[in-house]
Formats: sequence, C-alpha cells, structure tokens
Amino acid sequence: MAVAGSAVGLGNFLRFPGLAAQYGGGAFMLAYAISFLIIGLPIGWAEWAMGRYAGSKGFNSCPGAFAAILNKPWAKYIGIIGVIVPVVIYMYYVFIESWCIGYAVKFWTGQVNLTSTEQTVAMFKAMSGQVGDGAALAFSWNSALPWLAIVFVFNFWLIYRGLSGGIEKMCNYGMPLLIVLALVVLGRVMTLGAPDPAKPHDNVVNGLGYMWNPSKVQIERVQPAEGEKALVREVVGEVSIAEAEKEVAASGGKLKLVTITPWQQLKNPLLWMAAAAQIFFSLSVGFGVIIVYASYLKKEDDVVLSGLTASSANEFCEVALGGLITVPAAVAFLGLASVAGQGTFGLGFTVLPLVFAKMPFGAFFGGAFFFMLFLAAITSSISMLQPGIAFLEEAMNVGRKVSVTILGLLTTFGTGFVVYFTADLKALDTLDFWVGTFLIFILATIQIIVFGWHWGIERGLKEAHSGASIRIPSFFGVIMKWLCPAFLLAIFGLTVLTSLFGFDLTTKTFGSASAYVMDLIGGMKDGKAVGTNQAAQLSVVLIIVVAIFFSLLSARSKAYQRAEKGLNKHD
Repeated sequence: MAVAGSAVGLGNFLRFPGLAAQYGGGAFMLAYAISFLIIGLPIGWAEWAMGRYAGSKGFNSCPGAFAAILNKPWAKYIGIIGVIVPVVIYMYYVFIESWCIGYAVKFWTGQVNLTSTEQTVAMFKAMSGQVGDGAALAFSWNSALPWLAIVFVFNFWLIYRGLSGGIEKMCNYGMPLLIVLALVVLGRVMTLGAPDPAKPHDNVVNGLGYMWNPSKVQIERVQPAEGEKALVREVVGEVSIAEAEKEVAASGGKLKLVTITPWQQLKNPLLWMAAAAQIFFSLSVGFGVIIVYASYLKKEDDVVLSGLTASSANEFCEVALGGLITVPAAVAFLGLASVAGQGTFGLGFTVLPLVFAKMPFGAFFGGAFFFMLFLAAITSSISMLQPGIAFLEEAMNVGRKVSVTILGLLTTFGTGFVVYFTADLKALDTLDFWVGTFLIFILATIQIIVFGWHWGIERGLKEAHSGASIRIPSFFGVIMKWLCPAFLLAIFGLTVLTSLFGFDLTTKTFGSASAYVMDLIGGMKDGKAVGTNQAAQLSVVLIIVVAIFFSLLSARSKAYQRAEKGLNKHD
C-alpha cells in the first residue's frame, strides 16, 4: 500500500492530463501506453527484485542496494542518485501540495468566486508567489506559506511515526478516501453533457475525443501574415469537422483543413521523453523509492504480484480517473481552446478552478477535487522521505529520531529555497527538469542495465520469481535486456540532442539550446543574446551541494564498505 501511495500522486491527476493536453491527446496516450509496457513494468519489476535482494543482505537504502549488488567501491555513488531524486523532488512537491489544500479550503469555505480566466490566473499567482521572488513568503491565507507550514509539519510527523505507524497507516486511510472522492467528481463530470446550449460542441464527448483520438484535425491559414500563427484552431468530433469543412470551403482558399496523423506526432522525441518521464514519475520508477520499500520484504513475499498490483492501481487512478476528469470537464465548460497546449499547472490551477466555479454545486466539487489532490500528494510526499531516512540511518549509523531531524533541516532549507525563488516558478521548474526528468532517466537506465547485464536475465528473473505466485512472461526477458535499455538510450540521446543542444531533426542543423541550458550559461535565440538566470543557476548549485553532502556521508559509511566486499550489513 505504501508503494501504491507513492505511485498515486499529483502526477496522476495534474501532470498526466497536463502532458496529454500539451502534446495533443491521443498521440501522447499511444506513446504513454508503449512506454508503460517497455519501461514501466520491466523496470518496476527489476527494482522490486533488486530491493528485496539488498534487504536480504541487510541494506535498505539505494546506495546500499547498489553496493550490495555490484560489490564495487563506486557503486554506492550511483545509488546516491536514488536519494537525491526523492529528496529534491520533495523540496518542491510539498510546495505544490500546499496549493492543493489551500484551494480545497478556499472552495469549501465559499471564498472562490471566479468569472474569468484572468481571475483564476491572479488567484494562482497569489497562491504560488509568481509575481516575484519572495512573494510566497507573505503570511496570508491567499498565499502558500501558512498551508505549507501545516503540510510540512504533517509530513514529518507521519514519517517520524515510521513505516507501519505513519506511512502505511496514512496510505491505508488516504488511498480509499482519495478514490471515493475521485469517483464522486468523475461521476459529476461524466454527466455534464454540453453545459452551455449555445455551444453544443463544448461537451464531455468531445473532451474525451481530444484526449483519446490519435489524429488531430486543425484549421490553418494558408498564408499567415507576418507575426500571425498558421493555426486557427483545433476541431474535434464529426459535427465540428463537418462545420470546419464548410468554413474552409467558404474562405476562398485562405484556410485549409489539416489532419496530423499520430505517426507525424510520434516523430517528436520530446513527446516520447514526456511520456517516458510520466511513466517514471507516476509509477515512482527511477526514484529509488521502490528499491527502498522492497528491501523490507521477506524472501517469500511476492514481488511480481506486488509490482503488478501497484502499477495497476496507479494506472487506474491515472487513466480511468485523472485522465477522465480534467480534460473533459475543461472542454465542456471552456471549450477546446482552453485545453489545447496547456501544461500541468495551467490546466490544474488556472483552467479547472474556473470550471468548478461555473459548475452547479461547484464549491463542493471543487473542494473535493483539490482535497483529492492533497491526499494524492501527501501519500506520495511521505513516501519520498523514506529513501532519505533509510540512507541517513544506514550511512551515519543513527536512529530514526536523528535521521528525521537531519532530513527535516535539509528539506526545510531546500523548500525555503523553492518558496523564495518563485518568480515564474523558476526554481521549481529547474529542479523538476534536472532532477524530476533528467536524473530519473539516468537512474532508471542504470537500474535496468544492472538487472539485465550485471545480474543477467536468468538470475534476475529467478530472484523476482522467488516466492511469486505468478511468473513474469518470458518475452519480458528480451524487453528487459535489449529493448528497454535501447528505448531509454535512444529517447534520452535524441532529447539531449534536440532539447539541450538545439539540433533540428528535420533540417539536421543546430539551433538554439533549450531554455534550461541558456538559463545556466546563456546563449543566442532568434538572433538575440539571452542572459543567464540566477535562480536556475542556484537551483543546480543546490542539487550539486546535496549530491556532495550525500557522497561524503557514503564515503565514510562502514556499512557500505561491507557491501562492497559482498558481506551482509550485520555480519
């Protein structure tokens, strides 16, 4: 249940529909499904098996697990990535968590009276402090600070109570309540129909069509004027497409109807990167979380079924709940234009509040939705803390009270950093990219290579099948050894080439580097010099400082020195 709680989080209800909207719906769903089968399940099973094996040697942290498996002095430093990722993600994740509880209380107390997108944007900027650095530090119930103080203390109270008394108990109560609230909100969304009779095309069915149709149909200008976009709008549904055809025919050749096939969309490596990153984020694969929790299992415990169960629970919440609530509701009330191209925060915190404000009994359903997000967030955030706790206890040979105190001080500083640099959410966005996407990819790739090539598929599957009531299908052995690593390396390589170094796959030329790179070193974009961003640079410095701190602790650990020699922790 703890792993399921870790997996089911904001990624299911915010990140997933946000990415689907950003990358056009159906094509993203196709890449997402392929990524789930090729990397999600295989790496998840590998982590379960590796974690339980490390636990049998007495090691519960990610560095300890890698040292016990590889028996090399440098192995523990690879494992440090599995501590950096959850600890740094927690630093900004708990900030987002505070927005959720703040929005829930504001809806339920009748403080949300929204009539325009401008008002929802202003509300979100006030809560997140985007108006400028330090803006979120104002102690006002309209900003995040008081809510953050509450959830931060609540998180550490739960983690201090331990695995069974805190994390597991919270997940046992929080997960069922989360699902009940999600089903209530979903039931309301699915019965919306077309809320505005004057706009019959803005309905739930077309929202589902946008989410699931692989092809995109767009009205475009044949010869756009200078500074004018070619895209006029996207259309969904047979009736809307038929009307669009008439509009194009009556335009005198100024407009055209364009169908973008899924194959054209799937040529974009960023779409695959986003889909794969979402699999990692939503399943907690590549976090180092699963390895830690699996290390507490016994040899006779079924890791194959546990991995499948946790993945299934996550996919139900993500696809059947998160994907069916957000996008259809937004399309029904605000139209397709309000959804297309929106990112995670745009859809969740600027579009949906207006949707609930327009909905009958919206105060109740809006509060239920954001409280559901809070429950999803806190079951994940407390799980993110456990890898850090396990690491500090093992590396420093200290008890839970000391490890919780040290981690509390470290994450307080990191979260304070994120809360201060809130202008354009630059610190949050930078940490999310370099840790929540980049480092997760690296760790997941290393893990599956260790499983498939160091252990070997035969040994790896034998370890996974110990105590298992079901067996991993044999074809997954081929996927784990060959297809999964190749898939990850190809997507990662193309993304680095295109996003970081600005390589255009169509023209085969190098252009502008991504904003994440230019924030750090500057560069040229559209012929203009772009300067560096101090918040982004300091965010990367924060990551490096945390990595050095964890590395120094690992280097002095006698427990890891025993693991390097192939010895059990307590021998």
